Amino acid sequence: MSTFGFAPALGWIGGSLVAAVMVACAVTCVVLHARRGADGTDETLWSCVRRVLACVIVALMAFTPSMVTKTTSRAISTTDVVIVSDITPSMGVQDARYGSKSDLSRLEAAKSAIADIVRDYPNSSFSAVSVGASGAVDVPLTPDTRAITNWAQSLDTEDSSSSSGSSLDVVIDPLLRALKSIRDAHPDDRIVLYIITDGEQTVRNTRRTFSSLRHYIDDACVIGVGSTTGGRIPSKTAGQWVTDPSTGQPGVSIMDEGQIRSLADELSGKVVITSANDTVASAQIAQQAGSWREDDTQKERTRINPIVWPLAIALAALLAWELGTWIATSRRLL
Repeated sequence: MSTFGFAPALGWIGGSLVAAVMVACAVTCVVLHARRGADGTDETLWSCVRRVLACVIVALMAFTPSMVTKTTSRAISTTDVVIVSDITPSMGVQDARYGSKSDLSRLEAAKSAIADIVRDYPNSSFSAVSVGASGAVDVPLTPDTRAITNWAQSLDTEDSSSSSGSSLDVVIDPLLRALKSIRDAHPDDRIVLYIITDGEQTVRNTRRTFSSLRHYIDDACVIGVGSTTGGRIPSKTAGQWVTDPSTGQPGVSIMDEGQIRSLADELSGKVVITSANDTVASAQIAQQAGSWREDDTQKERTRINPIVWPLAIALAALLAWELGTWIATSRRLL
């Protein structure tokens, strides 16, 4: 809705001073014309009227007549969900449970968790990262949930022959670059990080901290899959198991809940340990997902559109009239 008003370009003080000067000039023109008329001056009534109108128009322009329009601006910020999935050989162990008492591989539990995450964040964008012997961004940020679903379905554990031990910190650098890129491209978005892993750390080196990622995320959750009982690690060769080189016997992998909780602590995030009763869909993180969804904010603003051009045209016409009259009078005097 628009309304008419005044919004002096020079401010109310400056505009009032200019208007006062112009009004004084207009009054002076009238007074001088009245006095000169009595003395027989050649100034016509139209000349006086023309000059008075010019002063009045300038006075009005000093107050800058405007149309004041109220508009509503709409800002939409969405959520960017980054999902990291462990694909080390130990993720093939059949000791995980996800919402039922049936045993399944840790990677299958991870796939179910990813499906729940995608379902919990409608109207969001997703990015997918896998971590094995190295970390890689498999799916750049996209609003296409089918891309994430297809990525999850295609996940497979790494071949143990290409693995020299597992450590989640290999994903820190590529993940840091990915998160920074998302934050730079979408500074108003909220970024939520999910890491799905069994927490197993088999290399001797001390794991690097994930705390550097906190600068780019708004929330985080580490999802643990597997059991503390553990199980044998299947080999890519059917019917065989990955051998522990120190014993020559099939290696046993155990979910490291302590490592999972340490990861969550470094990220200032939450922990979900999946089981027959606990899933991502039933966890507190899913209940809080609603606060990280698309946010639509509307703000009312006042817009001022100056309307000075009609007065400027009228002033130009009066000045042209004044100039024409002056030229005609000068020629007569010659």
